[in-house]
Amino acid sequence: MTTPLGTLSVDRREVRRVTLSRRTRETDITLTLDLDGTGAADVQTGVGFYDHLLGSFAHHGLFDLAVQVTGDLEVDEHHTVEDVALVLGSAVAEALGDRAGIGRFGDAAVPMDEALATAVLDVGGRPYAVIDIPFRGERIGALSTQLVEHALEAFARTSGTTLHLRASGRNDHHVAEAAFKALGRALRVAVAPDPRRSGVASTKGSLG
Repeated sequence: MTTPLGTLSVDRREVRRVTLSRRTRETDITLTLDLDGTGAADVQTGVGFYDHLLGSFAHHGLFDLAVQVTGDLEVDEHHTVEDVALVLGSAVAEALGDRAGIGRFGDAAVPMDEALATAVLDVGGRPYAVIDIPFRGERIGALSTQLVEHALEAFARTSGTTLHLRASGRNDHHVAEAAFKALGRALRVAVAPDPRRSGVASTKGSLG
């Protein structure tokens, strides 16, 4: 499948479980996502704290997530972080299909010691991101704090999600981790099947 992101190889084994592969001159990514998982994560991006954030996202969203990446980390972590977020968003979109029969909207607030994050989102196919996460430092481990917002924006774009995410606190590690936990929990609510909904959750009769 050719997209503006490059060539994506899609393997849809189950209705809400997909595997995507994407290769460019900067990154080679294989990602498997199961929206109806147990929170199991095996994330190997080469950027330790990013692995931790994605693992927290999966655990609290109850998504099974496997990510294997070879990236140009000799340059810096930018391409790896951005491209993984783009592929993760694409995987959410593929797994949701026509987005019928789900709740569509989700929200969550997650505290982590002094930090607090809130995520409110709509997976209705309208990509938009409002991210407000001020950090005190420039890096958390090997991850530039600038890339946290960038990754969330990239995820919102390819998943077709309107995302409002705010987080604050004194400890940058806590702030970033609370943000990804809140994203996972809010997305879990939004993609959950609604037994009372037979079609899409829109008065227009279609999403996107």
